Amino acid sequence: MTAALDLSRPKAWTRWQRHLAALAGLWAATLAIFHRDVAGMAGIWWHSSTFTHCLLMVPMIGWLVSQRTGQLKTLTPAFWWPALVWLAGGGFVWLVGEAAGVGLFRQLGLILMLQGAVGAALGEKLVRGLLFPLGYALLLVPFGEELVPLLQTFTAHISIVLLHLSGLEAQMEGVFITTRAGFFEVAEECSGVNFLIAMLAYSVFAAHLCFKRWTRRIVFVAAALATTILANALRAYGTMVAAEIWGIEAAGGIDHIFYGWIFFGLVLLLVMLVAWRWFDRPANDIAVDVSGLGGPVRFAGAAKAVLPAAFAIPLIFVAWATLVGGRSGQLPSWLDVREPAGWENIGWRQAGWKPRFDGADRQSLYMFRDAAGRRVEVALAGYERQAEGREIVAFGQGAIDPDGRWAWSARLPAIDGGRTERLLHPGPLLRDAATFYVVDGAVTGDPRRAKLMELKARLLGGDPRALSLIVSSEEAQGGARAITDFLSAAGGAQAMADHALKSR
Repeated sequence: MTAALDLSRPKAWTRWQRHLAALAGLWAATLAIFHRDVAGMAGIWWHSSTFTHCLLMVPMIGWLVSQRTGQLKTLTPAFWWPALVWLAGGGFVWLVGEAAGVGLFRQLGLILMLQGAVGAALGEKLVRGLLFPLGYALLLVPFGEELVPLLQTFTAHISIVLLHLSGLEAQMEGVFITTRAGFFEVAEECSGVNFLIAMLAYSVFAAHLCFKRWTRRIVFVAAALATTILANALRAYGTMVAAEIWGIEAAGGIDHIFYGWIFFGLVLLLVMLVAWRWFDRPANDIAVDVSGLGGPVRFAGAAKAVLPAAFAIPLIFVAWATLVGGRSGQLPSWLDVREPAGWENIGWRQAGWKPRFDGADRQSLYMFRDAAGRRVEVALAGYERQAEGREIVAFGQGAIDPDGRWAWSARLPAIDGGRTERLLHPGPLLRDAATFYVVDGAVTGDPRRAKLMELKARLLGGDPRALSLIVSSEEAQGGARAITDFLSAAGGAQAMADHALKSR
């Protein structure tokens, strides 16, 4: 008797090949569904100097996987039910980012879904064997730029202390420092955030390769980051000292060359030389110990059940986002501001300052003057709905236009709950600005709270409209005090927002 040929299982395909093909299919589908986020993340890697190191991280992760191939081949792949929870978690994080307009969350959700696909197609044992490469992939998500103001302030404070200790005259206004040699700004590019994020990626990688004990790994990463921050402050101080000796133009050229090509390498070398004596992982050590990963596979499922669910989960979240994200509301034809008692509307005149509101459906600009001659400018921008490129909270939006000449100088105490900042224009001119975000009819000065309010409104059917309200005054025209008095006379930011949106 001749045995029947089973065509359902081609002999050329091994178990490993079937699982790797399933993983490739899940990855291809996920990348295609979320191609906008893939392109956005890759664009940031390519164009932003803060994240160009991510282009190197992709082959580094591939190398980490290749180092484990010999050990992983001894394990049995399986289609794994619990990974569907991982996929759903990533999908939910993406949905939160989509609803709140936060690219960071969308991109984090994408990475989590790609990780979940590894679990669904290969199983628990392979996930445990690949734990470090999978975790390291989280650093592909562009994050950390929210630290820029903190790092700018820290660098400025350290620099001014060192200048005074060196006997050099210097005055500080926010992130601006004036010395006898000239006027210096600790700009975003000088905050050291690009150096810090790159050092985080490098130090985590090096800690994994060079240390076996977790305590040493943690101490090494923390020390590397602290060294980076302090070194950047010393670099800024050194630039100002060089300006005293050779002039501001020569110092600026030396700084850019030294910082871009030499400085990062010197700090890396210093960190590694200091840590060398504590390295405790042999160079020939195995990449991963799989001796404890034997035994039967837990929670395994059939391909015909696990894979369709893994393909469907991302589609469910995309459909949810499509249903809740397309709603819009009606804005008044004009965003009006009532004339407060004691203040006269003198019409918008050239103030030398204008906020930026990309994608706004309505914009209004006002200028008010009181009996003492103080002036206040009021800017409003309304959105029928928020989406990519049209958000009240986004980089480059609001009181400071990155393409303009006004720059952020310092945080000030909140006025009526609004986010209050000091702006500086070469001259110098100082201007104070209080920013309010109106989402779902409520006012806040906290950008993070505004994002959460937007998330709630979009997911739960709230008012999709949004309003940005900025009240500003030059220091010579009254500054923060004039803003406070104006808002008090107007009944507060909430009353102004309600009137502008005709909410009440």
